[in-house]
Amino acid sequence: MQFPKYSIIIPAYNESARIPATLEAVVACIRDKGWPAEVVVVNDGSTDSTAQLVKDFALRAPEVRLLENPGNRGKGFSVRAGILQAQGEIVMFTDSDLSAPIEEAELLFSAIANGADIAIGSRWLESGRQTHRQPLYRQFFGRCFNMVCRMVMNLPFADTQCGFKAFTRGAAQTVFQLQTIERWGFDPEILFIALKRGFRIVEVPVSWAHDERTRMSYLKDGLQMLKELAIVRWNALTGRYSKRIEAILRTGESR
Repeated sequence: MQFPKYSIIIPAYNESARIPATLEAVVACIRDKGWPAEVVVVNDGSTDSTAQLVKDFALRAPEVRLLENPGNRGKGFSVRAGILQAQGEIVMFTDSDLSAPIEEAELLFSAIANGADIAIGSRWLESGRQTHRQPLYRQFFGRCFNMVCRMVMNLPFADTQCGFKAFTRGAAQTVFQLQTIERWGFDPEILFIALKRGFRIVEVPVSWAHDERTRMSYLKDGLQMLKELAIVRWNALTGRYSKRIEAILRTGESR
């Protein structure tokens, strides 16, 4: 049974304005570089034509397939759903705006090839790689949240929130089956779980261009994310992240 080497997960909510261009860029990159890869778009209960546009695109690009969430469940839920149904040996997720160009995925794949279980993109390790910076207030709130993550969760990373992360299949299966946070605050949780389970994480500087159309509210969503940090600590205290994990078999795969 032949499975793709790479799975690229793209969570999408009301992305009709940019999903066609995103898929064009991703598929063009896959073909240009000769990656044996699949692209999994997870539609998070969109009320626009996102799902139909992905279906139409998939008719001429067999690399692409669509998953549907049961309503709007959040980015964390979407990423988990896509990764747990991915077929690749290395699975990654990227934002639908491609703030980090998909070509930068090579940096993540290289880190995994060199022994990392997980490679995470960072906007702050080499801030000069940012081609379009966030507004100052977003930079401020982002840095503050990262500082809180460092203190509360002992996460030693310059950037926990970058939506550009790759995993070996084994690491992804473990981390995402244990994930509980379904919206914006899922990134610190999956990193916390990964460290707790002994996976090696490498932070990789990537190019980044802020998209003004981002839907995240640093006030509303930031407060919710702070609450979720407390949930993560409680989960750890009660043993939620120590459970035994069984690998999810792919179609036609046997133990």
